[in-house]
Amino acid sequence: MALLTLRAFRSIRAVPSWIPRTAYLRPTIRFSSISTVPSESLKIQNRDVSVPTGIFINNEFRASLTSSQFSVENPATGEPILSIEEGREEDVNAAVKAARAAFEGGWSTSNPVERGELLNRLAQLMERDKEDIIALEMLDTGKTYKQASNLDFPGSVGTLKYYAGWADKVLGLTSFNIPGTFAYTRREPVGVCGQIIPWNFPLLMFIWKIAPAIATGNTIVMKSAEATPLTALKCCELIKEAGFPAGVVNLVSGFGKTVGNAIANHMDIDKVAFTGSTATGRAILKSSAQSNLKKVTLELGGKSPNIIFPDADIAKAVEWSAWGINMNFGQTCHAGTRIYVHEQIYDEFVAAYAKRMGSIKVGDNFDPSVDQGPQNSKMQYDKILGYIQKGKEEGAKVELGGNVAEVDGSKGGYYIQPTIFSNTRPDMKIMREEIFGPVVCISKFSTEEEVLELANDTTYGLAAAVHTKDYERALRITNGLKAGTAWVNMYNFVHWSIPFGGYKQSGLGRECGEAALENYTEVKAVYMNTGIPAPQ
Repeated sequence: MALLTLRAFRSIRAVPSWIPRTAYLRPTIRFSSISTVPSESLKIQNRDVSVPTGIFINNEFRASLTSSQFSVENPATGEPILSIEEGREEDVNAAVKAARAAFEGGWSTSNPVERGELLNRLAQLMERDKEDIIALEMLDTGKTYKQASNLDFPGSVGTLKYYAGWADKVLGLTSFNIPGTFAYTRREPVGVCGQIIPWNFPLLMFIWKIAPAIATGNTIVMKSAEATPLTALKCCELIKEAGFPAGVVNLVSGFGKTVGNAIANHMDIDKVAFTGSTATGRAILKSSAQSNLKKVTLELGGKSPNIIFPDADIAKAVEWSAWGINMNFGQTCHAGTRIYVHEQIYDEFVAAYAKRMGSIKVGDNFDPSVDQGPQNSKMQYDKILGYIQKGKEEGAKVELGGNVAEVDGSKGGYYIQPTIFSNTRPDMKIMREEIFGPVVCISKFSTEEEVLELANDTTYGLAAAVHTKDYERALRITNGLKAGTAWVNMYNFVHWSIPFGGYKQSGLGRECGEAALENYTEVKAVYMNTGIPAPQ
């Protein structure tokens, strides 16, 4: 039986000056027998890349306490990449104990400058290992090099540096306005945060979640998506190398029904942050209510409208609308899947858009000339094809695609043609539900009032866009759109310094920007008596 005390926990690295001496006086915490798991080496395009395969708790990669493993699949071939340790409820419990010990043992009151330095150090190590991280992300997800290297990786590093700068600037307020008192507020960390990330942006979502939580002094129990766990594991290796105290970040790879449920229902987790489906978001809210009323933030689905007015620059609107669906091959919650085109330019736009989408090259995601790789999994592939078939059955016209993509040399990969439907109706399933693939629907409209009603006719409200040279119109439309993000003459542009989240069933709370810090802090009000007599 291995014994891990807080003294041992601190001895993993030199004890910083910001850890109070009382940290060593806390009770001993006993964990189950620890069996470490070595990293494995993968050959990716003639590049040797090592990746840990264990469950990351207290800065160690451990074997599952239930001796379970699961296989990670290559979406380009449908074949297994490797097996990693599968977490279960027992592993979540161990991770929460480690996170609680770290939080109460000094991390929650640590010097924020130190926290910022650790985030910057992690960013530097990621930049050092950039090509290894990108290779893992491409292998695991099917992303192209262009998307992984130009979007996901710089977005992740930028997020770390951004929140590193915030770490010592999370301030309270002061007030002398109430006679006889001095009042002030403190922003204090929430505690142990459970974080559940999706499979479509595994690297970026890992960083989006941990960076604001760490900057504000919280500790983390993370669940990565079972389909795409590799870059999260690699980042945990760098977290340890960067010098993060043990227990601050813990990662339990596994499935939603086991690890996800255990996090959502755990009585010693103070907050859950989730990105994924609306159905799962509802289940997490229910779990919060039935357990300890933990705080919840949710970034959920979307069915985003993209509006083209007759005065728009058609060539630019075509390019941005193509990016609106081709970013991550439609596997993004804010994809521009409903395009509304004014009747005056409808035929012109559809012809130009079909030509542009027809130029997208589908194939091996490691080929630099390829624009669209495989969909992420067999389950997602089958789901997308099911929606395409339903669109055909409901009478929508296929302007482009609509079938499996034939890729030279592919043996079981999940490739789908970019697909455009026209002649769509608001009641069609492909117009109502999130497809999460390279499928877009085009409809025509006549007036501003009509298109706003059509655009807002959805249970979602994550993103929307308008293309016009009339900026008075742009303001009217963006003000009228019920969406958390609205673009003008662009699409699918998100920055770590600007809040991101949705209206309606697209979620609760905001990621990114200063707004995300609110998710990870409690506000304490303190009143000091400077002359008020006690009530009689």
